[in-house]
Amino acid sequence: MRPLIVAFRLLDSRFSIETGLMEHGTSFLVQASVYLVSAVIAVVISHRLGLGSVAGYLLAGIVLGPWGFGFVQKVEDVRHFAELGVVFLLFVIGLELEPRRLWNMRMRLVTVGMSQVVGSIGVIVAVALAFGIDPRVGLVAGMALALSSTALALQPLIDRGGLSTQGGQATFAVLLLQDLAVIPMLTVIPLLGAVQAEGGFSWKGLGIAVGVIAATLVGGHYVARPVFRHIARTRLREIFTAFALVLVLGIAWGFEKAGLSMALGAFLAGMLLAESEYRHEIEAVIEPFKGLLLGLFFISVGMSVDFGFLLAKPLVVLALIAAMLLVKGLVLWAISVAVGLPRSERPLFILLLAQGGEFAFVLLGLAAAREAIDAEVAHAVTLAVAMSMLLTPFLLLAYDKIVAPRLGSGGERPPADAPEAGKVIVVGLGRVGQVVARLLNASGYAPTVLDDDPDHVEASRKFGFRVYYGDATRLDLLEAAGAASADLLILTLDDRDATTRLATLAKKHFPNLKIIARARDMRHLFELRDLGVEVIEREMFRASIALGEAALAAVSGDPDRAARAARAFDEHDGEVLAKLYEVHKQSPDAHVSVSNELRDQLAQTLSEDHSKIVRGKPGG
Repeated sequence: MRPLIVAFRLLDSRFSIETGLMEHGTSFLVQASVYLVSAVIAVVISHRLGLGSVAGYLLAGIVLGPWGFGFVQKVEDVRHFAELGVVFLLFVIGLELEPRRLWNMRMRLVTVGMSQVVGSIGVIVAVALAFGIDPRVGLVAGMALALSSTALALQPLIDRGGLSTQGGQATFAVLLLQDLAVIPMLTVIPLLGAVQAEGGFSWKGLGIAVGVIAATLVGGHYVARPVFRHIARTRLREIFTAFALVLVLGIAWGFEKAGLSMALGAFLAGMLLAESEYRHEIEAVIEPFKGLLLGLFFISVGMSVDFGFLLAKPLVVLALIAAMLLVKGLVLWAISVAVGLPRSERPLFILLLAQGGEFAFVLLGLAAAREAIDAEVAHAVTLAVAMSMLLTPFLLLAYDKIVAPRLGSGGERPPADAPEAGKVIVVGLGRVGQVVARLLNASGYAPTVLDDDPDHVEASRKFGFRVYYGDATRLDLLEAAGAASADLLILTLDDRDATTRLATLAKKHFPNLKIIARARDMRHLFELRDLGVEVIEREMFRASIALGEAALAAVSGDPDRAARAARAFDEHDGEVLAKLYEVHKQSPDAHVSVSNELRDQLAQTLSEDHSKIVRGKPGG
């Protein structure tokens, strides 16, 4: 697998940047430092200019590449490794898309996705024929230019919160169908060339491809989840991380060896784990790798921009870019009208899909190698694709500044795709958490529950609870569970320190999230109240009052007296807490002496209540 080969070269410190400064043991460290420093500087500047992170990565690539300072000459090797960023992105997206949702999208995939791919290819071939261009060249160019960049389209869409809109769903359907379409395209291109692929069409190759897909479907459902369960029981996070990475890379390797799209394999694997109890933990583990590798991918795209060819034949390249944007834009506009997308969502739908895509580099490289297209033509089309990807962040900025404000919010919005379960998050599925989750679920407010005990998780999911494995004291897991958009976070952990850490984390990063917490004792209650937790219950207090009331009713034979005594104790405790907390705020260690004084007041209150009962004046 080429990306892994490059990865091992990196780790072996033999993947050198051709500057004469980096050799052997230091090359990997210097190269990594160059990438990271340039990315940080470029992205910070890009954000300050309002261009977004993608533009920053692309500009960093231009600076590092052959037409910048020339730190990197072998762009192809970097791109093959960086393509893992797209693989991880599709895997995470698959985690968010349960199989039944994909099945519900089947008509959109066929109508919207197929219309875009076939329509764009058809129009481009027709234009080529009109200008007297070889139909084979037109077909190859049409297939390459019909594709869009999954990473460039999805990331801005997610950042704008548009994935659940009609336009966002249509965009996702087109991108997914394009990934599927890459498979037949890779099969067709060798048949068009003068240099034929070895053996041409191969039933053996088809069988291998089908076998890999079947193995992914079966393994993802029947093997991956049990393995994750056993690893989770060890409570070794690094092993969990290692297996998650091995799973994604292994499936990507299998799909590439079968001649399929690595990104498609990763998406399929993620989708199969979308209903797994380990979904949020896996997403939290993969997210950092996805972000770094995706940034490296965009850097590699920036490196591939050949300004020498652009300066030599600017009109050819600009004409190709304009023709691609115009043709794809018209096809996408027609589709948006046909499927009834809201007017306010059409411009973004067109803009995100009109640019070229990363798979065009693969198709054009294969076509040039098989002589299905002239090498110079392939180079021109490749440059047009890279330039269109570079232009996209700037076009998005123009959209945000000029088009979006004029559209306003008048466009119709469909019901959100996000499940209602994301509105309430319960952390901890022990004795307390089970009762809270059952009560909420029975009342029609199905919560998302997080717990780090795989046995609890597995048992609860059998009864229909939306329970996910993971350590909720980690910010990335809370974000994956939807804390940013949730209304309520309920902490039922029996670990005092973990509860305090989690409350601190949630208050810092999700200030609008209301928190209800279980406190270990009075001192813990004060700690949580200092953090700003709104509602706090001591874990044994209510049960102790109920048990005491039952005992008093049994020993006295007077349930009414027992109920009044319990109520008086509860009210007195509330007064005690309020006074003690005021003392605690002024002097945290002074509340012990005050507590003794208030305890004497309670004894007096209970004595007076007893006297009233004895005199037969319970209400006096």
